[in-house]
Amino acid sequence: MFVDMKVIRDLPKVELHVHLEGAIPKETVLSLAAEQNAALPRQERDLFSFQELGGFLRFLDWMCGLVREQATLETIAYDFAFRSSRQGIVYSEVIVNPTHWRALDLEQLVEAVHAGFDRAQEDGLADCRILLSLARHQTEKEARDLVEWLRVYRPNRVVGISVDGDEGAAGRTGPKFAGAYTMAESLGYGLTAHAGESSGPEGVYDALDVLGVHRIDHGVRAVEDQKLVRRLAQDHVPLNICVSSNLALLYPDLSNHPVGALYEAGIPVTINTDDPELLGVTLNDEFQMVSEALGWKVEDLTRVTEYAISAAFCEESKKRELRKSLRESLS
Repeated sequence: MFVDMKVIRDLPKVELHVHLEGAIPKETVLSLAAEQNAALPRQERDLFSFQELGGFLRFLDWMCGLVREQATLETIAYDFAFRSSRQGIVYSEVIVNPTHWRALDLEQLVEAVHAGFDRAQEDGLADCRILLSLARHQTEKEARDLVEWLRVYRPNRVVGISVDGDEGAAGRTGPKFAGAYTMAESLGYGLTAHAGESSGPEGVYDALDVLGVHRIDHGVRAVEDQKLVRRLAQDHVPLNICVSSNLALLYPDLSNHPVGALYEAGIPVTINTDDPELLGVTLNDEFQMVSEALGWKVEDLTRVTEYAISAAFCEESKKRELRKSLRESLS
């Protein structure tokens, strides 16, 4: 038994863990590569096939490097909001990692994404905000420079910072970014980090105790430490979980995925796509898959949506608007 897709589609959803880099359709990538006579890194039919995180991240560098103009990125951002709206997503916090977009500097990058999201909202599409993400290989100075740029320019769609990349390959990176996270929090920005994916529970501990995050992206391997599970539940730390992404890289099948156990433990989990175009998934698909596998009812999908609203880094007035929309959809 699972929730009907029409019910899921009509639910005004909130997504907190989705990368703009992973939300570019294959046809757009192929078109950009053709325009620039750029050789594909693998055959077209396998272009979006990945076996390990390192290769996936290298592909992002290649793909985003095809974007040479602000106008192109503005269109990518607008199209993302359009596709999100088609899924019934009304609010999204979109992760953008400047290190992947090597043809654009930080100001050009944020300006272009900002413009695309502004235009989308003016057209009645999803309200998309921005999370600027550090890469684990960056230096302490680069992290501080990014936050200092935020202090000076204060782009109003940027609501927080993150850190992503391969935890397993990079090792402990929390200490070198702690200063930047403290700076960002003092400026009023939300703090999140990818943790507990390619690393175990220790990555989650670092995110909490070293970076002082308000929520965690992934966090699924916290399940390996019951003391940590209890802490996350007691402190109401949201985990922004991406089931299909984890199935691609971590778990052999859904029966082994801990989303159900974490939810039942009382942790405020949210359901997200991570890299929807690269993985070939939608948020509606994710909701239905979890509903079918775990026997979740509309009440459970509503609860994880409420968790997402509470965990969002937007202003309280926006949260009230989102809660009102959710209530009205259920009446």
